[in-house]
Amino acid sequence: MNKILLPIIAIVLLASCNTAKTDDKNTKPTGVTDDTLNTNFKQYSDKFIEALWLQEPEWATNVGYHEHDAILTIPDSNAHNNALLFIQTHLDSIKKYDLTKLTPSHQIDLQMMQNYLQAKHWSLEALKEYSWNPSSYNITGLIAFMLTEQYEPLDKRLQSCHQRMLKIPAYYAAAKTQIKNPVNELRELAIDQNLGGLSIFEKDYIDSVNKSALPAEEKTQMVAAAHKAATAVKDYVSFLKSLPAGAGRSFRLGKDLYDKKFEFDIQSSYTAQQNYDSAMARKTFLHSEMAKISRSLWSKYFGTQAMPTDSLILIGKLIDTISQKHTTPAEFQSTIEKQIPELEKFINDKKLLYLDPSKPLVVRKEPAYMAGVAGASISAPGPYDKNGNTYYNVGSLEGWPAAQAESYLREYNHYILQILNIHEAIPGHYTQLVYANRSPSLIKSILGNGAMIEGWAVYTEQMMLESGYGNNEPEMWLMWYKWNLRTVCNTILDYSVHVNNMSKNDAMQLLTKQAFQQQAEAEGKWKRVSVTSVQLTSYYSGYKAIYDLREKIKAKEGKKYDLRIFNEKFLSYGSAPVKFISQLMLNQ
Repeated sequence: MNKILLPIIAIVLLASCNTAKTDDKNTKPTGVTDDTLNTNFKQYSDKFIEALWLQEPEWATNVGYHEHDAILTIPDSNAHNNALLFIQTHLDSIKKYDLTKLTPSHQIDLQMMQNYLQAKHWSLEALKEYSWNPSSYNITGLIAFMLTEQYEPLDKRLQSCHQRMLKIPAYYAAAKTQIKNPVNELRELAIDQNLGGLSIFEKDYIDSVNKSALPAEEKTQMVAAAHKAATAVKDYVSFLKSLPAGAGRSFRLGKDLYDKKFEFDIQSSYTAQQNYDSAMARKTFLHSEMAKISRSLWSKYFGTQAMPTDSLILIGKLIDTISQKHTTPAEFQSTIEKQIPELEKFINDKKLLYLDPSKPLVVRKEPAYMAGVAGASISAPGPYDKNGNTYYNVGSLEGWPAAQAESYLREYNHYILQILNIHEAIPGHYTQLVYANRSPSLIKSILGNGAMIEGWAVYTEQMMLESGYGNNEPEMWLMWYKWNLRTVCNTILDYSVHVNNMSKNDAMQLLTKQAFQQQAEAEGKWKRVSVTSVQLTSYYSGYKAIYDLREKIKAKEGKKYDLRIFNEKFLSYGSAPVKFISQLMLNQ
């Protein structure tokens, strides 16, 4: 769901009496912490969050803060200027805190706040995505969220939706003025996603209004607003369709923008280039391990047939054969649903970490307004809405041509579908986000680091197999290596495309021949890299950082090391950058 980052609400100026200088590179206390300073910082960070929600009312709704649910930001120049003023005000306030005298947890919060503000300033002034990404303008998902979540009585939610819908025509009118040189791939994505969300206004909202206990006159006004909102969406789509294809900028960021975005988004101890080099080395290692397993399995699947001498051909043949074991298009979602309890039982039996039984996971068909980027995802309640549903969104195969569906199911075969569920659900994203919402620090929950979140999900795949999930079947390990190779090649692909101008043909060769992905999966990944940047690197960078930390803790603690304690301790810090969590855990 898109976060609207161009606010129009007046900023709240927060002052601080502390005058010590901040060194954002120093993350370790160099002296005794100052209790008064820490108390003041906690009060400031709380006020910062309140001010942030005034600036970002749509984002506030998505994380469960509903004081500003009736406000819709109009993305015009006034909003742009207000955002810059908000950023500078709080960057000045943060400078007044001496990082070395804050507690370790507060140090992380301060640096995450600083990174957020600096990243947003850079995004507005240098990246300028608002001028070339038409898909950043889409209000359908926000209204759908307000309709489906049960955080308030339906009538009140409908009224808040109504207030926002009254401004939707102005919202899309302003969006059209912001778009200067649209990326063609993002223009097409915006068309698909906005059309996909039209039913929110044309059917879902109106159905909910009719079911409500609101007065008839108010219902009439709401229905009229919904029709105008739908017209505004259609008008925006028509505007996008009228733009000449290929007239805007390339979707490729280029090295300078890419390096800076990586620095802000990933918050790694390494540069984008170093992360890419590490991924290339990991690819070589994985190919070696996969070749060993493939040689050991060859006779089981091919008998006395001659074994290929080319290791990539050998691996590919084993993977193609094993991938024939998969579910059907009609049973894809139900198969996922059946695997969730099995994962829970394994984790509880092995005592890998605590799973909160009061936080249910709901598997559902992926909503239309979310389609077009990934085939499976988690939608979790925010820190203010801890009792909300967590959804496992599963892409539907309904209506797919038989060949395309078969290719997709071979990619998500019997083994990899289980790994996918570990990654997306338990103990991956779903579990991590439950823990994140329990963190006492709202900053860490709200400004969560994507590399930590994705890295945890990848780490848990290996952790589960190391703990015996899959009974150490070589087929499961081969498929996990393939899956991990996908994570590695995400980084290689993203950097190669956006920095090194990799062609689609070369990208498809990397994905299908070296990463052993099905054609449908590779095509989907090319689409994804053409409408996103840097995010694909978060999987490998986060995974490597967490795995390296675990091995350091294991070496440090020796016989006292306990995997469950490590997992739960790591998650207790919330969705903070791994480099900060590492410093805290290694210094304890």
